[in-house]
Amino acid sequence: MINTQLILDYLTDLSNHNEREWYHAHKAEYKEANAEFEALVQELIFRIGEFDSSILNNQPKDLTFKLVRDTRFSNDKSPYNPAFRAHIASKGKLPVPVGYYLMVKPGGQSFLGGGLFADMFKDATAMVRDHIAANGREWEEILAGPDFRKYFTVKGTALKKVPAGYDKEHPLAEFLKFKSWYLEYPFADDGFADGEAFLNRAVTIFHSMKPFNDYLNRALAGFQMPERR
Repeated sequence: MINTQLILDYLTDLSNHNEREWYHAHKAEYKEANAEFEALVQELIFRIGEFDSSILNNQPKDLTFKLVRDTRFSNDKSPYNPAFRAHIASKGKLPVPVGYYLMVKPGGQSFLGGGLFADMFKDATAMVRDHIAANGREWEEILAGPDFRKYFTVKGTALKKVPAGYDKEHPLAEFLKFKSWYLEYPFADDGFADGEAFLNRAVTIFHSMKPFNDYLNRALAGFQMPERR
């Protein structure tokens, strides 16, 4: 049984003692909590894999993100982000292809997510806009689905006006303004403390967002992540 309460306890302690000295003095607790989180991600891979086999080739340690923050351009100089995060997709934790995102951050900041969160890739944004413009009925059908409407509202950074090259009168003009298209389903700490109940809920939510992810991944077929310089 995965000890999700241990994960919550460690992250709460880190949030209350967000200092390098405390972090290094409690490295053993970090390793225990991280092991539980990786076990949770592994179980999610198995269960999501029952309806999306494209993600089964992943190892949990390759899907998680570091706690260390880049504080160079931030007014907040706390060294750690007290959150465990993972992105489960066919090519790992890269933002494209899109997949299933999990963030555990105590204090009402945890959520399950899906879709395209990154808005800095202009080619990706253009590919999704073009796909929505040309395949609007399918987009509308996905968003009108009963499970989708029950759990989600499409979020994303957006322009104030429909960008040049697109019909300002298009029925989906509001979505053509977007630069990213994603979903968030928040969950409370007490909804995470029971590991088995959380897994069952998470799989239900992720299954419900699969048509949305599939649509975006069809739009993003052929997209190449920019090479790091």
